[in-house]
Amino acid sequence: MRAYNRKLIEEFRANGRRSGERQLLVLTTTGARTGRPHSTPMMYVPDGDRVIVIASNAGAPKHPDWYRNLVANPEVTVEVDGEEYPATAVPLDGAEYADRWAGITSRYPFFTEHQANVSRRIPLVALERHR
Repeated sequence: MRAYNRKLIEEFRANGRRSGERQLLVLTTTGARTGRPHSTPMMYVPDGDRVIVIASNAGAPKHPDWYRNLVANPEVTVEVDGEEYPATAVPLDGAEYADRWAGITSRYPFFTEHQANVSRRIPLVALERHR
């Protein structure tokens, strides 16, 4: 999987931080234990002037590493739609979580399947661009 992700990131960056038809971004977090940068390609959902990422981990029982990293250090870098910018990661909760989850799962029903396979609540995280 790491080799696949490295290749995907290389292609994404070589293509001017664009992914064609796919809703793809590269999120760089700071390792919670190591303090080193970690870049991860992932799907996103536009949400006004921010983007939302889904920590489904393909329905795995544990949160993905990138989620644990951004909880420990919410200052991240986002590469998407031809640009790179610093952002703050804000986990969604309450009514905002419920509203966004309903919209995401209606558009992408496979996230409902991911949630059905795990006991943890799949986090949604807004990436808010620094102004």
